[in-house]
Amino acid sequence: MDINIRAAIKHNIADNTKEQLRDTIVDAIRDGQEKMLPGLGVLFEIIWQQSDESQREMMVDNLAKGV
Repeated sequence: MDINIRAAIKHNIADNTKEQLRDTIVDAIRDGQEKMLPGLGVLFEIIWQQSDESQREMMVDNLAKGV
């Protein structure tokens, strides 16, 4: 069976409000479950693709500070 994780995650959140998206992120981080990591990765990919270069630089700076 071939499962497209990106497509499945995007489909599952397609109709979510901003509040629901935020709750999804907060819950996934708070719960710390390994199974949530692919979903967070897809969400980050979407954020990255929708960001301009200065926003991307800020994300990378924040990431560097956090690790």
